Amino acid sequence: MGQKVNPVGFRIGFIRKPDASWFASKAFYAEKLMEDEKIRVYLDARMAKASVSRVLIERAGKKITVTIHTARPGSVIGKSGTEVDKVKEELKKLTKKEVEVNISEIKKPDLEAKLVASQIAQQIKGRVPYKRVVKQSIAAVMRAGAQGVKIKISGRLDGAEMARADQFKEGAVPLHTLRNDIDYAIVEAHTIYGRIGIKVWISRGDVSVKNVPFLLDRTNRAGAGRPEKMPSRARTR
Repeated sequence: MGQKVNPVGFRIGFIRKPDASWFASKAFYAEKLMEDEKIRVYLDARMAKASVSRVLIERAGKKITVTIHTARPGSVIGKSGTEVDKVKEELKKLTKKEVEVNISEIKKPDLEAKLVASQIAQQIKGRVPYKRVVKQSIAAVMRAGAQGVKIKISGRLDGAEMARADQFKEGAVPLHTLRNDIDYAIVEAHTIYGRIGIKVWISRGDVSVKNVPFLLDRTNRAGAGRPEKMPSRARTR
């Protein structure tokens, strides 16, 4: 029987790096993990309208480097960098450590599953019919160059008495092809009828080994230890 697994976690170490990059001993692992969660919860609340898709956290000694991937870098940075400076100071107070904040701009927001799901949730909150919203979102994703997209919505759709699930799909979304770059996100829309769950899968196509530096290095290291093919010996009679 097939098992469902998060497509993003399934590809970590193959074509995708983890969102947290650090090492800790067993005694301090839980503490740093909870610290990461505090940072993410704070940024989600602080930048709810900044179209933030991903937050990367790296640690080196007592220094924390936070990289924010956003489709609206101007709203995150602020005028003359005032907003990002405030975020940096608030994170220092939260963690009591030195914090560096970097901003990375998302070139194609329609290929980010979290941003697409958040946009759908926002329109559903505004009582826009979910089928119209989903069809518009799928069209925008495919225009942006996606190989395929799948969207699943569940709950009391359009205020129905009984909860149900509805699924829409266009193109190919090969979940078990590890070289295929699939982004996945789940977002909840809080409406007067209750919570509506929105899941989005976006296939960006196959990834070449040359486009993944850490995978290319690993491939080269694996091939370096292989013995060269021995020359065939001529038969003697």
